[in-house]
Amino acid sequence: MGRYYQGDIEGKFWFAIQSSTDASFFGTEPYEPNYVNYHFAKEDDFDKVVEGINKCEDILGKNLKTLDKFFSENNGYNEDMIVEQTDIKKEDIPNLLKWYARLDLGMKIRDCLIEQDVCDFEAEL
Repeated sequence: MGRYYQGDIEGKFWFAIQSSTDASFFGTEPYEPNYVNYHFAKEDDFDKVVEGINKCEDILGKNLKTLDKFFSENNGYNEDMIVEQTDIKKEDIPNLLKWYARLDLGMKIRDCLIEQDVCDFEAEL
């Protein structure tokens, strides 16, 4: 069973890697029932989103290109596959994947703000 987010952007949170409140990292707070709702406005939040993306990229460092290549070549993954096909150590994988998934979410938010000035979505808890 997956947890999804939908609205101005859509996607699925990474199982056992990414929390439903991960968008809070990019500068706004959710309001909760069974979903958390997010509203980003370009004029208020764009710089914070870009700052969050930059932080994700900094933390991932050289591993960003490695993970980009891995996921472009694989339709699915497990930790053993990542270890076998990259130079990433098994103990580093959970943290790197958390930041990689977060980066993906942040880029979707940024692109949505560029295209339509606001980005609203809800995320399943």
